[in-house]
Amino acid sequence: MRNTMFKKLLFTGLFLSLASLTFAQNKKIETATFGAGCFWCVEAVYELVEGVEYVESGYSGGHVDDPSYKQVVRGNTGHVEVARVHYDPSVISYEQLLEIHWHSHDPTTLNRQGNDVGEHYRSVIFYHNEEQKKVAEASLKKTDKSGLWDDPIVTTIEPLKNYYVAENYHQNYFENNPNAGYCSYVIAPKIKKFKKEFKHLLKKTSSD
Repeated sequence: MRNTMFKKLLFTGLFLSLASLTFAQNKKIETATFGAGCFWCVEAVYELVEGVEYVESGYSGGHVDDPSYKQVVRGNTGHVEVARVHYDPSVISYEQLLEIHWHSHDPTTLNRQGNDVGEHYRSVIFYHNEEQKKVAEASLKKTDKSGLWDDPIVTTIEPLKNYYVAENYHQNYFENNPNAGYCSYVIAPKIKKFKKEFKHLLKKTSSD
């Protein structure tokens, strides 16, 4: 009797494991890439969003192969600090990610976000395919006409090129360095504001 029950439990466990594995393999994950100032800020915001699997900080749009952070911040590689967002489109749409983009930074200041100044901090949407380009262009026009910002949006929409992953110490920077000065005075207030405005899009673990 016990052997029969054990076999049933074992079979059920294997079945559930295989079902979970199949679900994970069948999950369709898409990618979006945004530049909106320091990538520590952009990464920290999108990591809170339901449907976002993970976010990766990197550099894109430049003319130097595999640049270092020091090279990028000097402003002579042409790269932008970006966050690459890997998301489940059945949970969060590209349009919603764009809405977050427009609200979570100032897209009207050229090559600048607050005290962060330079071309590598410029506002940009790097599209991965023609559909993303089309949706991004429509979203920009809609937002520009909405009155969300008093000044015209200067965000550029460009094809993704020359993308490189940033150094390991930049990944999950806010989570790993919550007491660092930049995190406390710049990122934390941005996160607090975002949680208040986009409560409906937050992961359950991020709603506090």
